[in-house]
Amino acid sequence: MKIKSLYFFAAIALVVGAVHIFAADQAPSFKWKTGKIEIGDNIAVMNLPGDFRYLDPKQSKTVIEDLWGNPEGSADGVLGMIFPSNMNPIADDSWGIVITYEDSGFVKDDDADKIDYDELLSTMKEEIKESNPERKKAGYSSIELVGWATPPHYDKASHKLFWAKELKFEGSNENTLNYNFRILGRKGVLVLNAVSGMKQLKDIESKSAPLLASVNFSDGNRYAEYVPGKDRVAEFGIAALIAGGAAAAAKTGLLKSLWVGILAAKKFIIIGLIAAAGFVKKFFFSKK
Repeated sequence: MKIKSLYFFAAIALVVGAVHIFAADQAPSFKWKTGKIEIGDNIAVMNLPGDFRYLDPKQSKTVIEDLWGNPEGSADGVLGMIFPSNMNPIADDSWGIVITYEDSGFVKDDDADKIDYDELLSTMKEEIKESNPERKKAGYSSIELVGWATPPHYDKASHKLFWAKELKFEGSNENTLNYNFRILGRKGVLVLNAVSGMKQLKDIESKSAPLLASVNFSDGNRYAEYVPGKDRVAEFGIAALIAGGAAAAAKTGLLKSLWVGILAAKKFIIIGLIAAAGFVKKFFFSKK
């Protein structure tokens, strides 16, 4: 199986303007939520474990754009963030999870048992490698996909998927961790992406199972409630979801014209917003 043209990297522009730097005692006073939490317009519901807490979209925007120094508009579409209860969002060793929703349609999972993840990884590595000359030409450091930090795993019973990639940015002493969670629903995919460095891998993995179990689509949005012939079907499956979630974009060639901004190399997250027209934008958030 070959997945072509699903992972394009380039650079858009340098972040212009002053980056907001906050000391721990200068950070905003957040209003955290715990326990049962409604996500979006009742798209999904979380019953957070006791060692996690939640920030609403408005406060998440403060974290992403003000505390972490990303440009205005970077947090558009974010449905909230989850942090371990004992972590401050601006601490150097902190990690958090950004929640978004992809209105991509019903993603069929009949390819899940047929995926050769070694071959998929090889394809992803090659596509990243091929993108590096363009990155270098634009004045950015190259990227290497080191491998799976955690191999992909899909649970057909719960329709939940997770995997993690280890990436190395040229000139960086610490490799970057991109930890991904996906929950398949009737009309789209709930996306949870962890923002962290490789040092936090064990901590995230130890908490991932109960956290993923705590998040589920609400009534009317569940995968099992899909109505054949009525509900829209996504133009990609599990393999494309892992590789970049843009099989439709690859068919139209639109992905080639999308530029991905990498704002730093320490920590980042990929958020795919799949529009009804079938194309993808990817935003890389980097903690300052």
